[in-house]
Amino acid sequence: MSKILVIEDEAAIRRVLVKILSEENSKYQVEEAEDGLAGIEKIKKDDYDLILCDIKMPKMDGVEVLEAVKKIKPEIPMVMISGHGDLDTAVNTMRLGAFDYISKPPDLNRLLNTVRNALDRKELVVENKILKKKVSKKYEMIGESDAISQIKDMIDKVAPTDARVLITGPNGTGKELVAHWLHEKSERSKGPMIEVNCAAIP
Repeated sequence: MSKILVIEDEAAIRRVLVKILSEENSKYQVEEAEDGLAGIEKIKKDDYDLILCDIKMPKMDGVEVLEAVKKIKPEIPMVMISGHGDLDTAVNTMRLGAFDYISKPPDLNRLLNTVRNALDRKELVVENKILKKKVSKKYEMIGESDAISQIKDMIDKVAPTDARVLITGPNGTGKELVAHWLHEKSERSKGPMIEVNCAAIP
């Protein structure tokens, strides 16, 4: 079940969007909010797979909603709804992290294709997070001995710094495990860890 939130102050357009999406796929659970503030309240309380948000609204406009969502739940894709005079703003929202934008009145095919693509992307983001968690668990250090605790403390101290670390020890003592833990706890953990076999370098 994909949960979609439509934030639109024009009741007629809001109703049309909700109707189109609900009829398109029985697996779409569509909710609505009449302005940006009401939308943010819903987003704080609930998890959504996609948000469709108008740009020009009272109380809180679409750009402000987009910026707020990127702070509290950045993984949710947002599709902006723009009037003809809002095209420059719509393009700007893409720079701010919006997935895409659609114009008013919405073209049915473009709307549905955009929604499908955005939901596919959300699914990929979630799968990626799950895989990363599985990988990090693979290299989790277990054990409560004094020696292990000492190594963990050392990693906690060194990981946030830019210091170069030399890990030494006989084969099978967990050097690779320590290297992965250092990477996982560092500020560079979002990037890839590149492993190089130094013995293979001529």
